[in-house]
Amino acid sequence: MRGSGSLGLVEAARFGPQEDWFVSSTHGGVPCLRAWAVAERLVDLFFALSGHLDPAVDVWLRDARAGRTWTGERLALPDVRAEIGRLRLPLASFGGVECSVYTAEDQLTITPDLLLVIYARTGRWSYLLDGFGLKERSEMPAPSWHAWSAPRAPAPPLADAMDAAVARLGLHAVSA
Repeated sequence: MRGSGSLGLVEAARFGPQEDWFVSSTHGGVPCLRAWAVAERLVDLFFALSGHLDPAVDVWLRDARAGRTWTGERLALPDVRAEIGRLRLPLASFGGVECSVYTAEDQLTITPDLLLVIYARTGRWSYLLDGFGLKERSEMPAPSWHAWSAPRAPAPPLADAMDAAVARLGLHAVSA
């Protein structure tokens, strides 16, 4: 029975939408949404929401552990989504990667700390987040810790998955 015993509480906390939230604000004059959920759900949301972008997108990918950055322009959305799909498990497991998929009107970003940030010139994204069960809050809760302050151990499975995605999409390295 769901919700009974300690396993039920873990399931409810891990997979339930009751703690999933988003906050609306403005950043540099552009509407911004910041969304939080458990890692697996957040990466799944990133994947699902990417399906609402234009057919050609730009990509920016940064490995915070290794300090490597790649970019690509006017890539086919189905190809980009296929790679996001392949990266979901390692991204959720290890974090430490910033991934942005964007057009002239919209930008979806997963931060290295696994926060979903959406910059958009339209209001559709808050409706989509609401449809996925996230609750709008007036402000972000104060963090109890910052992932960026903790050292990140090497994550070979994530590095390998990113290298494969970079190669398949034909992304170009950005020099520092």
